[in-house]
Amino acid sequence: MTNPDRAGETRFLSDEVLKRVRADVEEWETNEVNEARPRAFDQEVVYRTGSGAPLKRVYTPEDIAEGTWENLGLPGRFPFTRGPYPTMYRGRLWTMRQIAGYGTPEETNERLHYLIAQGQTGLSIDFDMPTLMGYDSDHEMSEGEVGREGVAIDVLDDMEALFAGIDLERISVSMTINAPAWILLAMYIAVAELRGCDLNKLSGTLQNDILKEYIAQKEWIFPVEPSMRLVRDTIDHCSRTMARYNPINISGYHISEAGASALQEAAFTLANTRAYVEMMIGSGLDIDDFAPRLSFFFVAQADFFEEVAKFRAARRVYARMMQEFGATRPEAMRMRFHTQTAAASLTRPQPYNNVVRTTLQAFAAVLGGTQSLHTNGLDEAYTIPSEMAMKLALRTQQIIADETNVTGVSDPLGGSFFVEALTDEMDQGIASYLDKINGMGGMLKAIDQGFPQQEIADSAYRFALRKASGEHAVVGVNKYVDRGPEEPIGMHRIDPASEGRQIDTLRRVRASRDEGRVRALLHEMQVAAGDPAVNLMPVTIEAVKARASMGEIVEALKEVWGMYKETPVI
Repeated sequence: MTNPDRAGETRFLSDEVLKRVRADVEEWETNEVNEARPRAFDQEVVYRTGSGAPLKRVYTPEDIAEGTWENLGLPGRFPFTRGPYPTMYRGRLWTMRQIAGYGTPEETNERLHYLIAQGQTGLSIDFDMPTLMGYDSDHEMSEGEVGREGVAIDVLDDMEALFAGIDLERISVSMTINAPAWILLAMYIAVAELRGCDLNKLSGTLQNDILKEYIAQKEWIFPVEPSMRLVRDTIDHCSRTMARYNPINISGYHISEAGASALQEAAFTLANTRAYVEMMIGSGLDIDDFAPRLSFFFVAQADFFEEVAKFRAARRVYARMMQEFGATRPEAMRMRFHTQTAAASLTRPQPYNNVVRTTLQAFAAVLGGTQSLHTNGLDEAYTIPSEMAMKLALRTQQIIADETNVTGVSDPLGGSFFVEALTDEMDQGIASYLDKINGMGGMLKAIDQGFPQQEIADSAYRFALRKASGEHAVVGVNKYVDRGPEEPIGMHRIDPASEGRQIDTLRRVRASRDEGRVRALLHEMQVAAGDPAVNLMPVTIEAVKARASMGEIVEALKEVWGMYKETPVI
C-alpha cells in the first residue's frame, strides 16, 4: 500500500509563508538555540519516539507543508483522521468498559453488577486460561488454573449465570476470547434467544482475532486455515442476524504487549485486517455489508503524543484500505476501536504510580478518539484487580469525561505541527510495512516466514536493553527507586474453593442432559467441519443449547482439523 498522489490537493500554507518560516527557524537555530545549548540537557542525547523515530527540537508549519486539507479533513469525513463521527464526544461519550472476570460465573456476575452500579457503561469479560485454550474445567490441563486469570465457562448454564440479572438488550458486552470465540458467541446468542431477546438489539464485540495469536499472544488451538474459517463463519453469521454486534475485534493490544513498537502494532493490525477482508470478499460477501461491523482493539502506551498520532494514522490508513477494496459506504471505511491502557507499563514497586500512568494513557486514548476504553487497576501487576482498584480506574475515566472539558471539541490536537507531523510519519511507516508484507504474499505468508514474530522479538529486545541501561526511565524501577519497604496494597484473593464449585456444576450438567442428542450434534458438527462451504455457527448454537461443553466441541473438531504446532524461526 502506498500513499496516494497528492497532486492538485490543497496545501496548508503558501510557498511564500513557508519561506518565511524556514528563515525564522534558521535564525532561531543560529542565535537562541546555539546560545542556550551549553546549558541544555540534550547535548549528547538523541531524542526519539517509542518506535525509534527521531524527534526534532521544535515543529513548524514546514513539517506539515506536504500535508493537505484533504488528508486531514473534518471529523466524520473520509479519511477519518480526526475521528469517525462528526460530533464525537459531544454526541456520545466513549463506552467505559472495565474488564472483569475471575472464579466462577456467579462470582464474576457480582463484579459486573458492582461495576454497573458505579457507572460503567459497557461490560468486558475476561476468561480463564482453560477457557481460552478450549479445555473444560475438569480436564487435566486445567488443574490449578480454573478461574485464576478470568472467569471459567464450560457450558451454557455458566453463560446464563454470568449474565444473570443483566439486560443484554440495554448494555453492550465485549468478550476477550480467541481460538474458541465462536463457541462463546454461540452461548451468548443462546442465552439471548432463551430469554426472548431481539438479536438485532444486542451490541458488543467478540475479540476473535486469531492471526494475532500466531504472531504475538500464542493462544491457538487449530491450524491457521480452519481457524480463519471460524472467523469467517462468525462474521458471516453476525452480519446476517445481529445488526449491531461486532463479530471481530482486530487486536493490536496483544501485539504491543508482546513487545512491538507503536508503529508495528498499527502496521501488523492493519496487515491482519487486510487478510480478513480478503478472506471475506473471497467467500462472496460484499465489503459494504460486513466492514461496518469490523472493530479494533489498541493499546495506549506511555509515549503520549506518539499514541495519539498512532490512532489518527490508523484511522486514515484503514479508510484508504477499505476504499481500495471497493467500499463505498462511510460506515465501511470508518475505523472504530476500543483502547486499553498498557498492562506492560504497570510496576510492582511503588504501585500507586500506576494510577498516574493509567490516567495519562487514558487521556491519550481520548485525545486520539477512542470509542471504548478500559483503564487498568493500580494493582494489576500483582493480581486480578480489587473492587477498590476497579472503582478508581473507572473514576479516572469519569473525571476525564466530566471534569476536563476535553469532550467539548472534536480532535483538539488537530493542527498541532508536532501531532500532524507524527501522524504523517506513522502513516508512511504503516504503509511501508504493508508494502513489505504484501511483497511477501500477504500476512499469512509473512507469518509462515516468521516476519512479524521476528520484528516483535527484536523490538522487545531493544526495549529491554534500553530499560536495563536506564535510557528508558521507569519511575520506581530504574529511577527514583525507593529502597524502603514496599507500599502496602490491598489485593483481591481468588477463593481456592472456586475450582471445585465450577467442576461440580459441569458434572451436574453432564449428568442431566440428553447425551444422545449431544453426541448426534457433535457428529453433525464434525461432518460440517469437513465442508468449508458450511457455516458452523448454527450447529454450534444447537450444540451448546443441548449442553455440549466447550471442551467437547473443541475435542470433536481436533479430530477433523488437528492442532497447530508452531515452526520455530531460526
